[in-house]
Amino acid sequence: MGGYISIAVWSGMTGQKLEDFSKVMANPAYANAYKAAQSIYAIFAYLIPAIFTAWLLNKKPIKLLGFSSAIKPSQAGLTILIILISLFVATSLAYFNKAIPVPLSWKIYFDKLESNYQQQVEAIVRLKNISDYIIALIVMAFLPALCEETLFRGGLQNFMTRSSKNYWLSTIVVSLIFSIAHTSFYGFLPRFFLGIVLGLIFQYSGKLWLSILAHFLNNALALTQMYFFVQQGKSITEAAKEANNNWWGIFILPLLIGLFIYFKKISASPDTEHNTAQ
Repeated sequence: MGGYISIAVWSGMTGQKLEDFSKVMANPAYANAYKAAQSIYAIFAYLIPAIFTAWLLNKKPIKLLGFSSAIKPSQAGLTILIILISLFVATSLAYFNKAIPVPLSWKIYFDKLESNYQQQVEAIVRLKNISDYIIALIVMAFLPALCEETLFRGGLQNFMTRSSKNYWLSTIVVSLIFSIAHTSFYGFLPRFFLGIVLGLIFQYSGKLWLSILAHFLNNALALTQMYFFVQQGKSITEAAKEANNNWWGIFILPLLIGLFIYFKKISASPDTEHNTAQ
C-alpha cells in the first residue's frame, strides 16, 4: 500500500505515468517528487504498520514501542560513542564483504544493483548547497531512521523478544531482515552488524529514541561526507567510491563490547525504565 500511494504521489507531482516510474525515477528533474514519494513510502510501509500493530496489542502503543521513556544524558553520550566506534567495525566488514567470492554472473548482477543505486542517489540527493544538505538530512537521514527503527526495533524485535524471551535470537533475526531489506550484497555484512548494534542499544535501554539517534547519526555522517566531497567538485558517485574501506577496524571490536557492557550497566539502574523483555 505504501508503494502504491508513494508512486501515485510521484505521478501526480511529475505528470508521468505510473508504469514509467522505474524508467525515469532517476531523472534529476523529478528529484523533489522522488523525495516526497520516498518519505510517504517510509511512513506507510514502516511507521504506520508498527504503530497500528502496537495499538492492537496494547492500550499504550507509543509506550509499547519504546517512545515514552526519558533518556539519561549518559545514555545519549554513550550511544553516540557506540555508533561512531561501530562505523569503524562496519567499514572493515564492508572490506571483507567485497572479498567474498561469488560466481561471475552473481557479481555482474550485484555490480549492476550498486551502479543503479548510485545513479539514483546521484540524481536524487543533489548536495549543491546547504539547503540541499539540510533537506537531505531530513528526508534521507532522519525520516528513514525514525520509520525503520520503529518497525525493526520498536516493532519486530520488541514483539519477538517478548514472545521468545530470547533477545539475542530476535536481535539477530531482525538484523538479518533489516540487512536483506536494503537489497545490497556489498552492504550486507555492515548493515547486519549495524542492525545488531541498533538492536542492542534498544534492548539494553528500552528507549527507541536512542536507536533512532544512532541510526540518524549513521545516515547523517554518510550524507555529510558526500556533501563535502561534492563541495570539492566531485560527484556523489565518486564520493561513495572514496569511502575508506579497510580491514583494521575489526580490531576495535573489543572496545565496542566494553562500551556495550557499560551501557547495559547504566541502563539497568533503578531510575531507568525498560520496555523490552529481558
